[in-house]
Amino acid sequence: SVNIVAFGNERDGFSEDNQQACLIWSYLGRSALISHINSSLSVSHIGNPIFTKYQACVFGNVRLVVHDFPLWDIFDSDWYTSRSLIGGADIVVIKYSVNDKTSFQELKDTYAPMIKKTLNHSSVPVIISAVGARKNGVPCTCPLCTLDRRSCVTTSEGVQLAKDLRATYLELHTLNDFYIQKYFGGVLEYFMIQRLNQKSSEKMKKRRKTQKCHRVQPPQLEQPEKMPILKGEASHYDTDLHNLLCCCQCADVAFYAEDLSTVVEAHKVILCAVSHLFMLLFKVKSPADIRDASILCTAQSLFTVEMEDAVLPLPHGIPRCVPPVRVLVKDSVFCSCLLDILHFIYSG
Repeated sequence: SVNIVAFGNERDGFSEDNQQACLIWSYLGRSALISHINSSLSVSHIGNPIFTKYQACVFGNVRLVVHDFPLWDIFDSDWYTSRSLIGGADIVVIKYSVNDKTSFQELKDTYAPMIKKTLNHSSVPVIISAVGARKNGVPCTCPLCTLDRRSCVTTSEGVQLAKDLRATYLELHTLNDFYIQKYFGGVLEYFMIQRLNQKSSEKMKKRRKTQKCHRVQPPQLEQPEKMPILKGEASHYDTDLHNLLCCCQCADVAFYAEDLSTVVEAHKVILCAVSHLFMLLFKVKSPADIRDASILCTAQSLFTVEMEDAVLPLPHGIPRCVPPVRVLVKDSVFCSCLLDILHFIYSG
């Protein structure tokens, strides 16, 4: 939301036109960015108006609240309320008529120091709006002349007041579309955007700070002066696999020549891992699982798996309680090369 507090009367105090337009109401009614305007008038116990409260939406869905105080009586009657209003405002608007020198002088001498004192502890932007066209250019310098009371407020006086309050000075010669929407409205909407961005940034910082407070902090461990160098150990996979073949460790397959003169030991799991032929030979897969008919023909032409009741000598190193699968190699040429083939398979 955006909270705006406006002080001062922009109407000419000596004008007989009571229907003279109000700066805040003119802006709210003409700006294309404002919607859903509601207003309420607060009066004192004797019936005098204290302030008008406007509520609207700006930039689509941002809530806008404006407190418009046409009189400065609140600073005289309730200083704490006026100070809290300024402290809680996002933007402060001070307005006066350039043809009411008396009201301006009262603002400059009495109320401007109060506002400055309150704004010293905040960064609330202030807009000073000098409203109206000057009716008499040069005031009379005669000490007995009463025309001084109706003399105009000069531009230099307004600029000096803006410097004292570190405010933005605007001169609105008339409350038409140009001065209301593009001039006053442009500056006011700029400050609205800046304040909304500032609020969003503060909200994000607060959220991050809250999340950081609730986050479990890891322990602060001292790092060693020099990290140890980790060296990878050389792999012994190839050697260990080759030793299985050479040392006949845990062998569960024995290949025999047809004359039973040559015995070569191996391992079913390794042989099945490299060829579907051995999976078919050791009944890991059935002939129906093998789509390639040449594998079936090769297995039948090269090998014959002997039944367990056949009488064949067991090689050294295989216990009797775990009889190996005994395979006869039909092809003598293949049998002579079988050991080299197994060495190639076991090389990894």
